Amino acid sequence: MSAIAGLLVLVLQAFLIVVLIRIVFSWLSPYPTNPVSRLAFQVTEPILAPIRRRLPPLSGIDLSPLVVWLVVIILIGVLRTLG
Repeated sequence: MSAIAGLLVLVLQAFLIVVLIRIVFSWLSPYPTNPVSRLAFQVTEPILAPIRRRLPPLSGIDLSPLVVWLVVIILIGVLRTLG
């Protein structure tokens, strides 16, 4: 069980990095055909879109990455205690 939990923790940490890349790119607004930007959008959008639909923007700021970040950090903590 600890090998599976360790693998899941690693995948979740990589996902957090991709979310961070997407956040930075949302501030920089790179050229839309930038492959890194497109990859970060494609990987994170299926997770962020449902949260964005339920959580309205606060003063024009999208809080869905923050919610995902907190949930993933909690999930990593739970997996580390199990593994």
